[in-house]
Amino acid sequence: MCLLLGATGVGKTLLVKRLQKLSSRDYKGDLGEPPPTRPTVGTDLTDIVAHKITIRELGGCMSPIWSSYYGDCHSLLFMMDASNPTQLSASCVQLLGLLSAEQLAEASVLILFNKIDLPCYMTMEEIKSLIRLTDIIACAKQNITTAEISARKGTGVAGVLHWLQNQHRASS
Repeated sequence: MCLLLGATGVGKTLLVKRLQKLSSRDYKGDLGEPPPTRPTVGTDLTDIVAHKITIRELGGCMSPIWSSYYGDCHSLLFMMDASNPTQLSASCVQLLGLLSAEQLAEASVLILFNKIDLPCYMTMEEIKSLIRLTDIIACAKQNITTAEISARKGTGVAGVLHWLQNQHRASS
């Protein structure tokens, strides 16, 4: 199982919908307009299957219970909002907590910096500097990959699906 975690409002639900569309049989090469999102207050738990990969989405409001899902987790998608510097520090604290969890020591991690389509987004260099990403990756037990995406426009979503497929093959 893959966990999709991140603070409230970073775009987790939209990413799940994009991954579903991208992995569907009737996908024609255009992700089109983003599907309408559902309310996320208290309802951030979703299971989907994409290419036989189960993704469990747990929203920011559910972070106190994230650890109860770690046992079955082989890969982890952690999403941050690249357009929100205020929320970035809180997301970094959540990420550090995840990376220090013993149950996730063997999990592969993909950190997603979403909302790169917005005019006010921070560059990877700015983010790396603010959260000391190089130090985090160097000290983590996990294999960590990063990607810049726009769940709204679909930019980088195919790369996320490819990463998920590679992780699924490696864990099977």
